[in-house]
Amino acid sequence: MISSTKSSLASLLFAAATCLSPSLAGAESPSQRTDAKAPRVEVQVRASEVDPRVKSYPEIGFVVENAEGKPADVEHAWFDPNVPDRGRLVIWLMAHNPALFERLTSYGLHAIDVQYARQWFSICCQERPVGPECRGNMRLEATTGIDATDEVAIAMPDAMNERAFRLVKHLADQKTPGDWGQFLNVDGTDLDWDKVIVAGASHGSTSAARFAKHQKVARVVALCGPRDQHQTWQSLPSATPANRYFGFSHVLDQGWEEDHYCRSWEMLGLNEFGPIVNVDRSSPPYENTRRLITDADVGDNAGRAHGSVQPGRSAVKDPMTGDLIHEAVWKYLFTHDVDAVGSPVPVDLNCDHEQLKQ
Repeated sequence: MISSTKSSLASLLFAAATCLSPSLAGAESPSQRTDAKAPRVEVQVRASEVDPRVKSYPEIGFVVENAEGKPADVEHAWFDPNVPDRGRLVIWLMAHNPALFERLTSYGLHAIDVQYARQWFSICCQERPVGPECRGNMRLEATTGIDATDEVAIAMPDAMNERAFRLVKHLADQKTPGDWGQFLNVDGTDLDWDKVIVAGASHGSTSAARFAKHQKVARVVALCGPRDQHQTWQSLPSATPANRYFGFSHVLDQGWEEDHYCRSWEMLGLNEFGPIVNVDRSSPPYENTRRLITDADVGDNAGRAHGSVQPGRSAVKDPMTGDLIHEAVWKYLFTHDVDAVGSPVPVDLNCDHEQLKQ
C-alpha cells in the first residue's frame, strides 16, 4: 500500500500500489513539479505475500504469524519523490523505524526493512564462553542462507539477502514509484549490491558488518555497533573495503565500558581511516573518520545511551529548540563520500584487546 501516512495492518495487500497513476504517486521528477509536493511513497507488505516459500522457525522465535494469528512478517519500503535520487538502497536490519526512514528518504535514499531470522541472538550461541566462530557463523547464515552453523538451519528464502531481493523485485514488478528496478542486477536474479547500504543498530549493526565481510556492498552503517567481542569474523578479509564501514556509539554504552567497540572497530581496520571523533565537539566531515562517538546527556542511563545514536525516543534533543542534536551525524554516516578518508592512527593502547569476556 502507498500513502503519505502510516498504513494500517488491515490494509497490507499491495494491490493499491498498482492502482495509483504516475501523477498521483509522484513519479514525475522534481523539475517537473511546480505545485504541491508529491506524497512520500510508503509501502508495507507481508513477506509471505511477496514469496510463498517463506516459513516459520518457532525454535528461534522467527514466525510468519504470532501466537495470536497476527502477521509477523510485515516489511516496509519508503521513497521520497521530492528529493533527488542518490541511486542507493538502504537495507535496515532491525525493526521498522519511521523516524530513521524519514531521514533516509530526505537524503534521497531508498529504504527497506525485511523480516529475517534475527531472533536467534538470545537462543543460539549461549554457551559461556561462546566459541569464537559461533555468532559469526550464525550471522552469516541468518543474512545469507549459507549453511554455516549447526545451531539452526535457515533456508535461503528466509535469510536477509533473499528477502531483500524478493521485496525489491516485487516493488519493481508492481511498477511502484521510485524506479526500484535500478537496484536489481542486469539479469534480474539478485540485487545490485554495489548500490546497497546495509545498516542496523546493536545486534543488527553487527550482522550488517558480518554480511559485508561476505558480500561487497556500497556502505555499512553500524549504530551502537558492531560489537561481537572476539568473534573471529571481524578479522577476516573483507569483500567490502574497510573504508566503507561507519560506526557511531555513545560513550556510556556498555559496549564502551567493556571495550567491545574499540576492539571491534580496530579488528575491522577502521583506525586506518582516522581517529575516534566526538561529534559533540566537532563538525562534519568529522576528520573524515569512520569512528564516531557522542557523550550527549542521557541522564547517566546506559540503556538510553545504547539507543540514543539512532532517531527515536532515546535520541538526544536540544533543550532550547527541541530538535534532535545528531541530524548532521546521521546524514554523514549515510551519505559521506566513502573515498574521503582520514589519516591512519595507531591502535588504542588503552583498549583491552586481550579481554576474553563473552
